[in-house]
Amino acid sequence: MTDLSAFIAGLPKAELHMHIEGSLEPELMFSLAQRNGVEIPFNSVEEVRAAYSFSNLQDFLDIYYKGADVLRTEEDFRDLAAAYFDRAAADSVTHAEIFFDPQTHTDRGIAFDTVMEGLIAGMDTARERHGITSKLILCFLRHLSEEAAFATLRQAEPWLDRIEAVGLDSSEVGHPPSKFARVFAAAAERGLKRVAHAGEEGPPEYVHEALDILHVDRLDHGNRSLEDPALVARLAREQMTLTVCPLSNLKLCVVGAMDDHPIDRMLREGLRATINSDDPAYFGGYINANYRAAAEGRVLSREDLVTLARNSFLGSFLSEEEKAAQIARLDAYAGNSSPRT
Repeated sequence: MTDLSAFIAGLPKAELHMHIEGSLEPELMFSLAQRNGVEIPFNSVEEVRAAYSFSNLQDFLDIYYKGADVLRTEEDFRDLAAAYFDRAAADSVTHAEIFFDPQTHTDRGIAFDTVMEGLIAGMDTARERHGITSKLILCFLRHLSEEAAFATLRQAEPWLDRIEAVGLDSSEVGHPPSKFARVFAAAAERGLKRVAHAGEEGPPEYVHEALDILHVDRLDHGNRSLEDPALVARLAREQMTLTVCPLSNLKLCVVGAMDDHPIDRMLREGLRATINSDDPAYFGGYINANYRAAAEGRVLSREDLVTLARNSFLGSFLSEEEKAAQIARLDAYAGNSSPRT
């Protein structure tokens, strides 16, 4: 292990962009399919991994939804969350804010309460087992209707004390943030934070809509913001957190190679960029693999890596006191891990 790799391995960090359904590893998919008597269109773990070859977001989503079909019971969702948090703990994640897509499950006849009870059980286990704190972000599927999103928000009402924010994911192109303006306003009235995927495949205009129409507290992806200098200046001025996902960007051809990734440019432009894993079972790595790929591809320094980790805590929905405690731990690690002179 290189010095930089070892530094990343122990670096305390938060993960702010991770779809829990996207952490479904082929081994667990097969196990749950067998447990629940669900047929899946793959004959082996190797066959699933071979299918993880995408040319765009929609190709990925097609297999993603097939995989999610094995999730049926509270125990399934608990096991899914617990498996993610075990890997997060191994990567020195100390806080995670995870997305879940209730419509992916309720549209299959799975009760909203089943999803919530299972995920919360997994989150509680992670805190007891690893000391990892976590929050849930309910994402609306943007390829579905505004009416369907409102129905999901109503289903969430009994659980609002365990849901931190709402988000917007799935197929971006052709489904601008403005489509969900009223739903996001209703979520805000209920005291929920707001985030949205924008500027991954969609144009900079979608980022403007996320900011000005949805009034997001955090921007997911945001890569294409760099095409609009005035937008970049605004994001830097407002210290809007961007949850960037390097290996996802590579796998979905948002960038042609990691050498072309804009993460270092984002830092130079003063953007509050963070590194995250998105759908790690599908995109080839959990959070430390993303840090390593970005560090190697863009020759990031230790100072850059510490900045990215600090940004992850600053951009989290932790209280100011909790952020200060996390950053103090990070600073202690960075100080104790300085290269020998």
